[in-house]
Amino acid sequence: MPHFSYKGRDRQGQLVEGVLEGADSGTVAGQLFGIGVSPIEITPSSVPLRAGPGLLARLNEPKVGHTEVLLFCRHMYTLLKAGVPIMGALKGLQESAENKAFSRVVQDLRENLDSGHELSVCLGRYPKVFDPFYVAMVRVGELTGTLEEVFLRLFTHLEFEQFMREQVKSAVRYPSFVLVTMAMAIVIINIFVIPAFAKIYEGFKTELPAITKLLIAFSNFMVAWWPVMLVALAAAVYGFRLWVAIPRGRLKWDEFKMKIPIAGPIVLKATLARFSRSLSLAIRSGVPAVQALTMVANTVDNVYVARRIEAMREGVERGESVLKTALATGIFTPIVLQMVAVGEETGALDDLMSEIADMYQRDVEYDLKSLASQIEPILVVVLGVMVLILALGVFLPIWDLGTAALGKK
Repeated sequence: MPHFSYKGRDRQGQLVEGVLEGADSGTVAGQLFGIGVSPIEITPSSVPLRAGPGLLARLNEPKVGHTEVLLFCRHMYTLLKAGVPIMGALKGLQESAENKAFSRVVQDLRENLDSGHELSVCLGRYPKVFDPFYVAMVRVGELTGTLEEVFLRLFTHLEFEQFMREQVKSAVRYPSFVLVTMAMAIVIINIFVIPAFAKIYEGFKTELPAITKLLIAFSNFMVAWWPVMLVALAAAVYGFRLWVAIPRGRLKWDEFKMKIPIAGPIVLKATLARFSRSLSLAIRSGVPAVQALTMVANTVDNVYVARRIEAMREGVERGESVLKTALATGIFTPIVLQMVAVGEETGALDDLMSEIADMYQRDVEYDLKSLASQIEPILVVVLGVMVLILALGVFLPIWDLGTAALGKK
């Protein structure tokens, strides 16, 4: 399709120019009128060329993260509320963006809007930056004329999601750190400490205790086969990542995370908090319950919970109440189910879901504060057993030798 360069004036009378794609100049003029630009001149043009950064620059530049999208929502709300046209708002965001990758995304958004596309359609071309829920909410804002309000709600929603992600990371960080530290300690002891004592025991010329033999045998195995064990560990990690990448593997892993002692319930509560907040936002913005559940299922970042939400959607489609479908999932507490029932009866389900999200958030914060006190007794017992085994294995031969020497005297 040919391209046309144009010059025109926007609603504020400012001169604007650019390049649009269209069947003819009349089509381009219609696109310009649709975005509030009165064309002055339209001439055929070649396809615009834009020099992009080199491959090395693309590899080194930071990716578009959650923070950039969060700030994008806040800035768009502020600029649109102040009466700045959307093209002007995007231009200001492009020029002020510190992340070069995100700056290019905003530039592409401007060009796509210049071509007559809607903002939600333009955002949908970047699924790695703007998820389907985000795009759907912007679409709702365009249809209802409340785009600036939607951007404000999205900002609050994304801020909450960022907080809950950090809470989940905090929930699993401490146990993971402890397990890794214990594993490193076992490796160091078996490769460096026990072999040193084994050389001393060789000069005893006496029968060693069974526990000492076991420790030395395991240490010799690690010293002799550590390259193979290292390769096996790397292969296991790689295989796990491949397994999690397939749908069935991801479902099993997400289900397992919910059942991890102590940390699992925290992860589940954080996930349900995100679900409740997302559903509240969608319903409050005027999205029907069935469509809202479909949108929200893509935001929880947990396939196991997403399947339960999809089952809720199927039940609502069959005419069942949200309460009945939520009860069938088996992941909500009785208190939450009571709040859902009240929300359905009073027609204030969005408000009740927001309160549920706040409740889950408070629970997660409390559980994280008590996480250390729950894990410490377990760690003390495990470390005590490890030290006991090591002490018995190392010092029993010395004790036996000393006892034998005293007996000879």
